[in-house]
Amino acid sequence: MFRKEIGVDLGTVNVLVHVRGRGIVLQEPSVVALSVDEDKIVAVGEEAKAMLGRTPDLIEVVRPMRDGVIADYRVTEAMLRYFIEKVTGRGFFRPLFKPRIMISVPYGVTSVESRAVHEAGVAAGGSPRDVHLIPEPIAAALGAGLPVETPTGNMIVDFGGGTTEAAVVSMNGIVAANSVRVGGVRMDEAIMAYVRKKYNLVIGEPTAEELKVRIGAGMPLEEELEMEVQGRDMVAGLPRTVRITSSEVTEAIQEPLGAIIGVIRSVLEKTPPELSSDIIDRGMVLVGGGALLRKIDALVTKETGVPSYVAEAPMACVALGAARALDDYNRLRRTIPGL
Repeated sequence: MFRKEIGVDLGTVNVLVHVRGRGIVLQEPSVVALSVDEDKIVAVGEEAKAMLGRTPDLIEVVRPMRDGVIADYRVTEAMLRYFIEKVTGRGFFRPLFKPRIMISVPYGVTSVESRAVHEAGVAAGGSPRDVHLIPEPIAAALGAGLPVETPTGNMIVDFGGGTTEAAVVSMNGIVAANSVRVGGVRMDEAIMAYVRKKYNLVIGEPTAEELKVRIGAGMPLEEELEMEVQGRDMVAGLPRTVRITSSEVTEAIQEPLGAIIGVIRSVLEKTPPELSSDIIDRGMVLVGGGALLRKIDALVTKETGVPSYVAEAPMACVALGAARALDDYNRLRRTIPGL
């Protein structure tokens, strides 16, 4: 009655937490602000993200996750503990009723990387035998409501912040999969580089992300969108405003999108023929924050020839699937190594 069951999508850009019976209860940026002198954590999540590019030298704002894996163990552990305590509370009975936690990890992580995530989950408040890891493609497929337990081909593409993963799932296991360390962060960097090259204007990461979200698209739009951005002129060194169009953002992100399409094609090439026919009939499902980019499903369909559609609530799918995996734990651990 007092024990919570928690699914965690531990992403490069965002952390989402799903609690059984309550749904998604937390969605915050995986960003931490540190005091350089005292080596202490100043802020976590939304509060830390608001400091990006705006802090003095005494405060450093970092992403402890890089390309879907832990880059700074100590900071990741503190961040995860903060989020789990925010969800479970810090009451008197909490040490007696430690939560069951299922944390997603990218496909193909090493045993060292997996162990680091497991240890971070234990340090954040779970007991060693109740903290489990699940590959992101399986969690995403479960969260999207795909029939992963049947002998049919289900293709899932997870557009994350640090990595993009494509996988074919059947019989609770991954038949073919591939990943590339290209995602939302790389798109933001491409937009920053494009604006710097074309307009001699330096913009920050938050501004580039806002451009991507507000007017970005995978293919040219029928009706052009525009947005004003402010930055620093590289020549004069003074603040300047320019107007960016959606077609310019689309042009800027073509290289990272090309790498993502390449990963999807490589998985389709490795898929057994019987499962390929299932995928053509059923289509592939797009999840993750990148799936919210306008016309991304149309781009994937055009480049691969396979129908694709965006899942309902694509950002929540991995956290939701991780929580569902706790319900089916005994069945899933037979087919998923290390679960």
